[in-house]
Amino acid sequence: MDYTSFFQERINELKREGRYRTFATLERIAGKFPKARYYDPAGTVKEVTIWCSNDYLGMGQNKIVLQAMENASRRSGAGAGGTRNISGTTIYHVELEESLAGLHNKEAALVFSSGYVANEGSLSALAGLLPDCVIFSDEMNHASMIHGMKSSRREKKIFRHNDIAHLEELLKSVAPERPKIVAFESVYSMEGDIAPIAEIAALARRYNALTYLDEVHGVGLYGPRGGGVAEERGLMDQIDVIEGTFGKAFGLMGGYIAGNAAIVDAVRSFASSFIFTTSLPPAVLAGARASVEYLKVSDIERQRQRRNVRRLKERLDRASMPYLKGESHIVPLIVGDSVCCKQVADILINEHDIYVQPINYPTVPKGTERLRLTATAAHSLEDVDRLADVLEKLWIENHVFRYAVA
Repeated sequence: MDYTSFFQERINELKREGRYRTFATLERIAGKFPKARYYDPAGTVKEVTIWCSNDYLGMGQNKIVLQAMENASRRSGAGAGGTRNISGTTIYHVELEESLAGLHNKEAALVFSSGYVANEGSLSALAGLLPDCVIFSDEMNHASMIHGMKSSRREKKIFRHNDIAHLEELLKSVAPERPKIVAFESVYSMEGDIAPIAEIAALARRYNALTYLDEVHGVGLYGPRGGGVAEERGLMDQIDVIEGTFGKAFGLMGGYIAGNAAIVDAVRSFASSFIFTTSLPPAVLAGARASVEYLKVSDIERQRQRRNVRRLKERLDRASMPYLKGESHIVPLIVGDSVCCKQVADILINEHDIYVQPINYPTVPKGTERLRLTATAAHSLEDVDRLADVLEKLWIENHVFRYAVA
């Protein structure tokens, strides 16, 4: 077999379907986010405005965060030096986990190398430990959650997105004595909507199920201290495990879970992806803790971001543009065709210095290809209006979004 030809043909298929992913080479400019230097394939460099970043509050540029990272590097050096079990647990891990437990009003927290690893490791370990466990998963759950469920080798039942009646129907179908986990997200990043957390939690209690809530797009952004949608709605005490990330509103990288001490210790002791992974370096941990603590008391960034999101949605509504009108800060602008979606993104960056990454299948279903727009706290109202002006012109005058009409 010609292996090279085989793999090349798979890549060629992606390109023909318009689903081949190209990475934009960027250099974020310290102190100027959402501005960045864009290195195009021809070798030229220009300044662009990023409109698809997960650094929702601009904390990746926060001076307190940067200072904490610098101090930790000077004090402790670059790396952690090992896994958490073998020389890699630092004082920075301990302090960050204490901060996170306090953020979510839980007994304990555990830090992972990424939000993906946190979901995969935690769900795999928890479901795998529970004999004859059944996992109930929202159909829109993230790939990391799906990976964890699959790795657990436990039965999984998928309920329709945010459909409480369907979830209860599935819960009723399982013997009462079987252990159960209901796994769902607060903010669904590709749809921009928010889960009915209270209703799901109530069902879980009724059917004696453990609740596992992914808050990666909620922490930092929602709640008076940045504890997420569950905090904003006064529901944190009704959730058994809250999973979050530092890679979005907190502006760094890494993931975590928070819950009661026994659950967190079980994950710490049995999750392979936690046990065998080199731990995060001091600078990242110190920066993450500084960001978490800062957002526990500062609401300025959250209010500015919400102002920008409102303005963006108002402008898209005014132009009757086809976006998914969820409750959250995420604005998915539907294009509806993978080739067209890529063409729109190319026009934006090549002609208007606006960077948005096209989102195509398999991340979203075919026919729903989109541009996921994220207005951050660092954008100005002028930035918002300029993006809206360009999109409106493409939509109304040039009919670029031709597939979205159907």
